[in-house]
Amino acid sequence: MLTAPQDGVPLLFIEVDNCHETAEELADKLEKYARFFKRKVKDTDGKERPMWRTRWTVPEGRYGDAPHPPVLLVFNRAGERNPNRTVPRLMELTRHLWQGERQRGGHHLYDRKIPIIATGLNQLREHGPAGPVFARFGRSGPQTLLEAIGNPRREAADAREQEEAKARAAAYQAEVRRAAQEQAAKQAAEREARRPVCTGCGAKFTDARWEAVQPKDWGASKGSHPRLCDECMDHAVVDARQEQAGGKRQERGQTVPGQKAGGWLSRMRT
Repeated sequence: MLTAPQDGVPLLFIEVDNCHETAEELADKLEKYARFFKRKVKDTDGKERPMWRTRWTVPEGRYGDAPHPPVLLVFNRAGERNPNRTVPRLMELTRHLWQGERQRGGHHLYDRKIPIIATGLNQLREHGPAGPVFARFGRSGPQTLLEAIGNPRREAADAREQEEAKARAAAYQAEVRRAAQEQAAKQAAEREARRPVCTGCGAKFTDARWEAVQPKDWGASKGSHPRLCDECMDHAVVDARQEQAGGKRQERGQTVPGQKAGGWLSRMRT
C-alpha cells in the first residue's frame, strides 16, 4: 500500500506477482479487494462509511463517479507464466470490477469500480515510476501512473463543458446587452418623436426647456409660453413688457413713441 498525496497518489494498493499465479488466482485476490472496499463501519461521528476511508484520507469523488482505490499489479518475470497471456485473461475475469460507464463525451465514469493497473518490474527499472509504463484495464496504450489512476478524458470533458458553459454565458450576456441597447434606442426614438417643436421658429425643444414646460401636479405649466423655445420665449417676454410699458404711458397721457402728442396738453399750449 502506498500513500503519496504530495505526488498526486492519495492511496494505491500494490500487488507484486512473480508470475507463479494463474489469472484465476489473481482474479480471486481482486475479488477480495472489492469485498474489502465495500465493507462499511460507523465512523467517530456515528455515520456509516467505507471502512478503508476511516483509515486513509482520500478526497471524495463526485456524485456518480466515486471509484474505489486503485490496485497496481507489478509482474516480475521470475516464474514460468507469461504476463502477456495472464493479463488478457485476468481482464475478462474481472471486467465487472473495473469497467466504467461510457458517457456521451467519450469518457467513462467509474462509480464504485476498481481502477486495476498492470506494469512490469523490468519496465519500471528501465523507465522509472514516472514513465508511461502503466496499462489500465479497459484502456489502450501505456500511461503514466497519474494518468492511469486518474481519469484524464473526464477532466478534458469537464474542461470542454466549462468552456462551453462560459461561451453560452457570454453569448447570453451579449444577447441581453443587445436587447437592452435595442430597447434603449427604441425608447429614445419614441421620446424624440414626442419632443415638442417651437411654434415660433420650428426648432425642437432642448431637454431643459421640455422639462421646464411640463405640467405641474395640478395641471399648470411650470413656465410661461409653453409652446415656445427659450429664445422665442425671451423675445415674447420682452415684447410683452414693451407693450405693457406702452400701455401704462398711454394711461398717464404720455406720448407713446411713434405717436403725436395730443389731448389736453396740446390744447393748453394753444
